[in-house]
Amino acid sequence: PGMKPGPDMTGMVNISHGCPGVAARACGLVGLEPARVVEVLKDRPSWHRDCRQLATLYATNTNNNGKIEVLYMQMYAPTTLAPARDFCTLRYTSLLEDGSYVICERSLNGTLGVPTAPPMQSFVRAEMHPSGYLIRPCEGSGSVIIIVDHMDLEPWTVPEVLRPLYESSAILAHKITIEAMRHLQQLAQQAAIEVPGGVQQPPAVWSLSQRLARGFNDAVNGFADDGWTSVSNEGLDDVTVIVKSNPKGRELSVLCAKASMLLQNVPPGLLVRFLREHRSEWADNNSETNALRFSNLGISGPCGDVYNSQILQPQFPADQRDEFLELLKFEGPQHGTLSSMDTFLLQLCSGIEESAAGASAQIVFAPIDASISDDVLLLPSGFRVIPLENSSLGGGTPTRTLDLASTLEIGLGGCKHANDNPMLNLRSVLTIAFQFTFESHIQEKVATMARQYVRSVASSVQQIAMALSPCCMDAPSAPLRKMAGSPKGLALVHWMCQSYRFNLGMDLVRVNSENNEENFKLVWHHCDAIMCCSCKSIPIFTFANQAGLEMLETTSVALPEVSWEKTLDEDEIKNMGSVFNQVLQQVFFSHTNSFWHTLWESTQRALFQFLLVHS
Repeated sequence: PGMKPGPDMTGMVNISHGCPGVAARACGLVGLEPARVVEVLKDRPSWHRDCRQLATLYATNTNNNGKIEVLYMQMYAPTTLAPARDFCTLRYTSLLEDGSYVICERSLNGTLGVPTAPPMQSFVRAEMHPSGYLIRPCEGSGSVIIIVDHMDLEPWTVPEVLRPLYESSAILAHKITIEAMRHLQQLAQQAAIEVPGGVQQPPAVWSLSQRLARGFNDAVNGFADDGWTSVSNEGLDDVTVIVKSNPKGRELSVLCAKASMLLQNVPPGLLVRFLREHRSEWADNNSETNALRFSNLGISGPCGDVYNSQILQPQFPADQRDEFLELLKFEGPQHGTLSSMDTFLLQLCSGIEESAAGASAQIVFAPIDASISDDVLLLPSGFRVIPLENSSLGGGTPTRTLDLASTLEIGLGGCKHANDNPMLNLRSVLTIAFQFTFESHIQEKVATMARQYVRSVASSVQQIAMALSPCCMDAPSAPLRKMAGSPKGLALVHWMCQSYRFNLGMDLVRVNSENNEENFKLVWHHCDAIMCCSCKSIPIFTFANQAGLEMLETTSVALPEVSWEKTLDEDEIKNMGSVFNQVLQQVFFSHTNSFWHTLWESTQRALFQFLLVHS
């Protein structure tokens, strides 16, 4: 009620906390005709990537143009720590007199005299409570849709620590309810691609995204009917190894090493964004893993983080799918005048900007040749992070620095305000899966190296998660404690004060040479805005005192993400560029031993003069 024709939108999403199982409801408006909406929603595998398969066991038509179906559906498990789920349901579809469609579905318990699916190995039979869709035609064009999902995922069958994953209505809403609405909105946008500047998503790009996501799910689950068999472990069960012999008649076999673990106090989107932007921080470059790189170049590019990225799938508006597909080009290493062939990765990222309750994030990638043909074998590997408690996710995820080195240097000690930050109560489950090709006669050797590699990556990701933890970062005095307690912060303030005195002939603050922490506090609380940026082709802010942060309307954590150019007008940017050129010319012919010292002093003097003129 009250919804009017207009752009595609999701008007409302509700989750339930008091009913048996988990439940979610959504209401939205999409620019598709009701019959088309019915067709899409009934084809669940086309829009729900966690749906492994959907089979019709029985179907019949009714006298009132309705249809009754008995369905069997399998769902992927999101982690390696619990079995997958399946459903046997009765679905009824009916067309009402006013042109509306109703689709109702619920589990069968075997007492209605209709065929049901027998229990399946590797699956836990879950229950679908009365669920479904109401699709009403909208005046003019389009449809108003109400979606209701209500399930009992049998949480008692999983380890206690994982039960929040199966008891969270917020996670159900994100994985199924909202996903259905977003897919419909995406199809409506595709139907309007004739409009200049409209959002487009070619079918080939969507197909590749689906193949990457489903391939990763296949690897995480490793079902026997897909050809996967287990490899005995080394006495430790932290990493599971499975193999698939000669898939699709190919010469090489495939090995998958996978593991899941718990993480504390790191938002899923933040962690996955870091893993995407800083591949060298987690990829193991040990020489013992060189053989693995030849079978899966996704684990570490030939030149570390040196690559070009092209977004193949445009990002949608913030209220729609937070996902994009990109093609990464790794440049081959140079050997004199010769260079090896470039390599390519397809990479699917989702959830890195998502901050709502129950939102997960993942990054999946697979080596691919330059042709990106439809019949190429994709071996997706990657990471998936799912929050285990949604009660602490009510607010948005703060934007945090992705400079891991500086965060690790600062450390996480001295936290006194942990209880003030709801993100500190956040637990997530991380799932890692890597696939490799190999020749059958070296299976044992490849399995050993793969286990070692996944353990190394898991250790690196755990360190990253600790460094990105918002422990004490949101407390009012956190930036002061954090920087003042680090050698980097103290040294930075020392050089700033010294350069100010050298170039301007006066003290920035009343410096106490014997107490560096006191000097830092004086700069931090200075009444004027004091900022410092790195001397790079595109300067990056590295420090601002309290007044500077207030002027830039940001925090010390988000400071590096502030665009330096936005703080100056066009003329000032050009003048600053000429200042840097003058500095470089002044020191170009300097003696090697004094080059960097001269460059530092000349740069500081030029910058201070420039800032004084344009302040």
